[in-house]
Amino acid sequence: MTQPLSATGQQFVASLLSSMTLDEKIGQMTQPEKNSVKAGDIARLSLGSVLSGGGGNPEPNTPMAWRAMVEGFQQEALQSRLKIPLLYGVDAVHGHNNVVGTTIFPHNIALGATRDADLVRRIGRATALEVAATGVRWDFAPAVSIPQDIRWGRTYEGYSQDPQVVSELAVAYIEGLRGEAWNSPTSVLPSVKHFVADAAATWGTSKRVDRQALSLDRTLAIAKMGQGFVELLDQGAWQIDQGDALIDEATLREVHLPPYKAAIDAGALNVMASYSSWNGLKMHAHQYLLTDVLKQELGFQGFVVSDWEAIDQVHEDFDRAVVLSINAGIDMVMVPFDYERFIASLKRAVQTGEVLEARIDDAVRRILTAKHALGLFEQPYTDPALLEAVGSEAHRHLAREAVRKSLVLLKNEGDVLPLRADGPEILVAGAAADDIGAQCGGWTISWMGGHGNVTPGTSILEGFQQAAPGKVHFSADGEVERHYPVGVVVVAEEPYAEGMGDRADLSLSGEQLALIERVRGRCERLVVVLLSGRPLIITEQIPQWDALVAAWLPGSEGHGVAEVLFGQFPFIGRLAFDWPASHHDIPRRADAQYLFRIGDGLRSGVVVSS
Repeated sequence: MTQPLSATGQQFVASLLSSMTLDEKIGQMTQPEKNSVKAGDIARLSLGSVLSGGGGNPEPNTPMAWRAMVEGFQQEALQSRLKIPLLYGVDAVHGHNNVVGTTIFPHNIALGATRDADLVRRIGRATALEVAATGVRWDFAPAVSIPQDIRWGRTYEGYSQDPQVVSELAVAYIEGLRGEAWNSPTSVLPSVKHFVADAAATWGTSKRVDRQALSLDRTLAIAKMGQGFVELLDQGAWQIDQGDALIDEATLREVHLPPYKAAIDAGALNVMASYSSWNGLKMHAHQYLLTDVLKQELGFQGFVVSDWEAIDQVHEDFDRAVVLSINAGIDMVMVPFDYERFIASLKRAVQTGEVLEARIDDAVRRILTAKHALGLFEQPYTDPALLEAVGSEAHRHLAREAVRKSLVLLKNEGDVLPLRADGPEILVAGAAADDIGAQCGGWTISWMGGHGNVTPGTSILEGFQQAAPGKVHFSADGEVERHYPVGVVVVAEEPYAEGMGDRADLSLSGEQLALIERVRGRCERLVVVLLSGRPLIITEQIPQWDALVAAWLPGSEGHGVAEVLFGQFPFIGRLAFDWPASHHDIPRRADAQYLFRIGDGLRSGVVVSS
């Protein structure tokens, strides 16, 4: 791989590293969450990074307040002895999604259905501009997972089950975040995640939650859950996320490793390690994969960051966990709460010889290399004029384009679609039709996401009303007294993120089925629009539907759904995931039965397969 820095840049990093004390080096390897950072600690401890977790926003949650907050942290970093700039990180996984008023793009599962690398590149660029506008230069994306078991709550973070599609779209997104060059003032560092085979975990192997104790740790306690914790556990939460990938090395290399190689070849300078294990060994302690394969074999010259509190899972003794993780190849540690405990632990490990200072120097060199490549030493602040780009009309038009291209038409009996704007009245039913939070899903303003007007946007219902003024009758519960020629029912999964979204049962709920049945009885022809972060089990119900549209989690611009259903644009999306016929056909395997396959999608009533 090409050296990310010029000879002058390498010399600068080497010189800076040689002037650093052990304390300053360890500080650069430390990343706390912004709500835990005490005033003065960034300069005192020479902290290398700060992050906002899901929902880690300032008050008020506005782009200007974000910018002021990040600049405040940066100003403190530049008051430290060596004035090493801070690298601030966020989970901007479908737009700058923690910030109210930004453009929320469709989740990755939807972008995979577009097969449009240029579109994803433009989304990466738009996201970078909105992220940089708030002073942030590091995005914990893209996820390059290849989900094998769609019960996994992070399925929607994967572009596809096809490694080639994932590689192409991940590279495009990375190119979008980079822009003209890594050292341009609007470039944003991608974090390619989660290394490696996080999406190959086996159901029932997650140990993230003690199901006997049923206690909430600090991370889960601050999550805004729409449902009770015990109720979610009963539904399957934390059964597979952060679990164990029980696969052989040939499968790991053939299916799960290729997107990382593609990302590295594209110039990625950060990789996030996975919470998961490979055949019993936690990835955060996996020296063979982190060092031998990633850094040496693939030639990765950037730095590896841990996931949120992930090193705590490596060993019950925290000091031992630190030693194992750093020696395995973790370069920067995300310690959201107790950053001073980590600093003290790593310093003791160096002093006792359990971690060699050469390993510390390697980690810090990699971190400084990424900071220099981003141009942070010359330009630690971004241009405030970028705030005009946040939630701009151009970006919202781009998001609508993404929505239109991502919709997959899976059934269309009698060409009920497209709908006619000049035709008879249409019944639109289901609360999800008028719920921006539901159409955005998880990782939207808060970690879990939520319902209602969580951020500015256009609901699917508003799009219908704009497309056919005066022709749309809405009923949240489907209870209507008259008949309609066409009824459109919008049903949605409850918003979720990570292991909170692991689900044993992917059927529609009894309430959703009752809604669909009520509308079926009040209309001649029935269209079902499914908002979901994964395929759902619908084999028994689909014969009663005239049309089915997989709309995924389209984000803040629901108008794009209406534009396609009313024929203003064609259906061109194709499945990027296999659609199981039953729960017995999960996880993905050779002998499973499928309702639809990767590449399926209707255009003008004809199935188009790749």
